[in-house]
Amino acid sequence: MDMSTIFIIEDEGKIARVLDLELQYEGYETMVEKDGKKGLDMALQEEWDLMLLDVMLPGMSGLEVLRKLRGAGIHKPIILLTARDSIPDKVSGLDFGANDYMTKPFAIEELLARIRSLLRYSSHIEQKEKEADTVSYRDLCIDLKTRNVKRGDTAIDLTPREFDLLLYLTKNAGEVLTREKLLAEVWGYEFMGDTNIVDVYIRYLRQKIDKGFSPKLIYTKRGIGYVLKEKDEN
Repeated sequence: MDMSTIFIIEDEGKIARVLDLELQYEGYETMVEKDGKKGLDMALQEEWDLMLLDVMLPGMSGLEVLRKLRGAGIHKPIILLTARDSIPDKVSGLDFGANDYMTKPFAIEELLARIRSLLRYSSHIEQKEKEADTVSYRDLCIDLKTRNVKRGDTAIDLTPREFDLLLYLTKNAGEVLTREKLLAEVWGYEFMGDTNIVDVYIRYLRQKIDKGFSPKLIYTKRGIGYVLKEKDEN
């Protein structure tokens, strides 16, 4: 039985109760809080493995809770829950480092599937990070413990999602990776929608990793995906 701890921060009592019961039935331990500020304080002090975080909370918004957790160096999986199916909320959440989002109302079976996927992904990443302290390619160096990135002597400031994407590209240097593969591996869940977000984050990375540096490292394979390598062979 999986005894991972799921932290639920949700102010709608009925939804919080259903989530609590369903997750316990599936074998998870749970913590529940309805206030954003109190939830943040708990998240910084208590041990948990994955968070279900409502966007609209009293005390402090879910997006602000997310931003502060990532700013504190906590990179555990977080799924945003929102009643608003709006692109700005989703983009902001992903920019702040959310791993996934679910729009209410949602099927509990789908949520459980995404939780299982993210916990497997998180466990895999933790194991990989224990195996080495740094990953490098040419003059690009990624420190797994501090999450610092450099090209030569220049420090590169990346968001959590940009870091994870660059790390995956670097670990698979020379391999052409499809958008679907990147979405599944970096965002931590099976491909279910538009892969355009991968293109957006590749563009962000190129601005930081390639612009002003030589050689260029990130290349597009038209109709397929992306590859990190020393030079384009086409």
